[in-house]
Amino acid sequence: MITFLLLEEQHQHKNGGGWVANTAIVEDSVFVGPDALVFGDARVYGDAWVCGDAWVCGNARVSGNTQVRGNAQVCGNAQVSGKAWVSGNAWVCGDAWKKSPLYIQGSRHAITNCSFGSLSIGCKIMTFSEWEKQYKAIGKEQNYSAAQIKEYGALIALAVKIGK
Repeated sequence: MITFLLLEEQHQHKNGGGWVANTAIVEDSVFVGPDALVFGDARVYGDAWVCGDAWVCGNARVSGNTQVRGNAQVCGNAQVSGKAWVSGNAWVCGDAWKKSPLYIQGSRHAITNCSFGSLSIGCKIMTFSEWEKQYKAIGKEQNYSAAQIKEYGALIALAVKIGK
């Protein structure tokens, strides 16, 4: 069992025996494993599982068939839903986004605002300024046509404008 001092009253969840602070809301259908913690103003809904030494805390929301396992943490204002798995030592934390992450499907690769101030294009992740400086050279390396390089330059500019 995790030794952790919560400054909130807590109880064991009836489905799995994990620890839930009285300020958190966990539906009866949720499985909270014996060493897992749900606290703060966190909300866990649906058929979600929180197990291992996992934590769901802050204003986090976990719903659907999501599984938070191992030493994983979902915290802050983060929201994890659907059939997502957060496991191992992963952390999903909120308060990083002023706007929702952006996804644009280009002609060759998708552009995703994958973390605050960074873009992912294909498998490459760089900061906004790195993409703005290097997109032409990277496009040539990846055998993009001149039209595709121009397209990605415009998409990067748009993503940076929206993502700031």
